[in-house]
Amino acid sequence: MTILFFARRFYPLIGGVEKHVLEVGKRLVKKGHKVIVVTEYEKNTNKQNQQSDPLGATIEGIEILRIQAGNEDKLKKFRIWFKLLKYIKFINSADIVHCHDIFFWYLPFRFLFPFKKVYTTFHGYEGNNMPNKKSVLMHKIAEKLSWGNICVGDFFKKWYGTKPTYVSYGAVSEINNLEIKNKNNSNNNSKIEIVYLGRLEEEAGIMDYLKALRNISKKSLNFKLVVLGNGSQMNKARNYAKKNKLSVEFKGFVKNIDIYLNRASFVFTSRYLGMMEALMNKKYVLAVYNNQIKKDYLQMTPFAKFISISKNSNEIRDQLYKYLSDEKLKNIKINKGYAWVKDKTWERMTDTYLKLWSS
Repeated sequence: MTILFFARRFYPLIGGVEKHVLEVGKRLVKKGHKVIVVTEYEKNTNKQNQQSDPLGATIEGIEILRIQAGNEDKLKKFRIWFKLLKYIKFINSADIVHCHDIFFWYLPFRFLFPFKKVYTTFHGYEGNNMPNKKSVLMHKIAEKLSWGNICVGDFFKKWYGTKPTYVSYGAVSEINNLEIKNKNNSNNNSKIEIVYLGRLEEEAGIMDYLKALRNISKKSLNFKLVVLGNGSQMNKARNYAKKNKLSVEFKGFVKNIDIYLNRASFVFTSRYLGMMEALMNKKYVLAVYNNQIKKDYLQMTPFAKFISISKNSNEIRDQLYKYLSDEKLKNIKINKGYAWVKDKTWERMTDTYLKLWSS
């Protein structure tokens, strides 16, 4: 079977959707399917994420077709559609077309190929913005014109009126035979190691986490925060940490987060993939929200009871104090979170896609 994925960003760029498409694609290739990813060529000042070939490549058996659509403006969608005409033979030959959020890329081709099976995965919402009528309408159009869909999160039902074929929260790497140990550094006389996972954006809460640590540092608690991610608030976060003399190390995006998670006692993250990876590594998660949709994004999950969910820096600080002083309760939640996440593997996620396409 030939599967054509549409994804705005893809490997070697780092992010939740990028990893999702890569991990599912790799496993589909291993099962004997042909996988092609159509994605945007995106210049990146971070050399470790720079794409060396603007036209295409093959990675892990996945064929990549990159299009150069230019800057964000009102005409960009028309440039994308025009560029995609170059790849119309791939659309024509595909058994399955699957859009990851960007159904509008495929919209005109949906009518050119009315009997072509097309599906959509809805991965998230509009960052710092609440959904408006236009975004809700675009989700409904994608849902109605797709043969089925996967919603990454149950909040889509409430906020977009989407009727999911399947609901998922992401996946983790398959369990190896090594025992995963819960390493805790909760002794107040030793350094408390914390990892931040995610983009440095307002909706991800980087500044709330730093403000919480500023309050903690005033209590003479010895901590170190390692920030794994990048974004528009990088300079603001750096300057805040420097001004308040916080022990923070900014690493940017890294491909292997396990070596940092292994040393940490707590993880700051507010995205599903980061939370699941932290739970898989038996680390306690502290998440923060700054609007109502993000609150529902976090609370309408089956693992909400195994993590801490806060609305501001003061609540994050209080939650840290609580679980530093109550090691037993922290370990109970960690173990329950691990029990929930351990079988949510990429292999099972791939099977979900295959069931969707065959239904």
